[in-house]
Amino acid sequence: MNRRMTTLVAAGIVGGSLALAGCATGAEDDTAPSATQTEDAHGGHGSHEDMEHPADGGPVPAGMTEATDPEYPVGTEVTLTADHMHGMDGATATIVGAYDTYTYSVDYTPTDGGEPVTDHKWVVQEELENPGDERLPDGAEVTLLADHMEGMEGVTATIAGSTDETVYVVDYEADGMTMTNHKWVVESEMQPAS
Repeated sequence: MNRRMTTLVAAGIVGGSLALAGCATGAEDDTAPSATQTEDAHGGHGSHEDMEHPADGGPVPAGMTEATDPEYPVGTEVTLTADHMHGMDGATATIVGAYDTYTYSVDYTPTDGGEPVTDHKWVVQEELENPGDERLPDGAEVTLLADHMEGMEGVTATIAGSTDETVYVVDYEADGMTMTNHKWVVESEMQPAS
């Protein structure tokens, strides 16, 4: 019984030490950059200000149709002219995906109680709940399946505008942070790299 108690005490001490070591490591990481990038507003009122966007956008939704002859094929370096996020305009990006679909800017109020977002660019047809195959009109109400930012998934949004331009997924660096698989940038929001 004594031996068993000694083993349990030793295991408890080792476990506690590991837990404390984990806490200490986490404390040191507080000074490292976070894995999110704060989106900057499209000029201010009610857009992406104070909303976080993952540094890795992850895979595209199922059912996306790859563009057969995009202006900027996968692997092409471009210069971004979009200003969806701070540091994006003028950044050099690499195309990692090009798709044919309908792409929408939307207005919505986040589920997490954040300020209403206007003209969020972009969500694609495949990120809407039961959108059908046709392009949806401005003013249509939709349910977002996209989770680009906190409080976005599952909200009812209003379509503010749309395009059928080729839409791209890009990797780029802004303000010392690398963004991978950033969704979405449409063709008119980029130009050939100089």
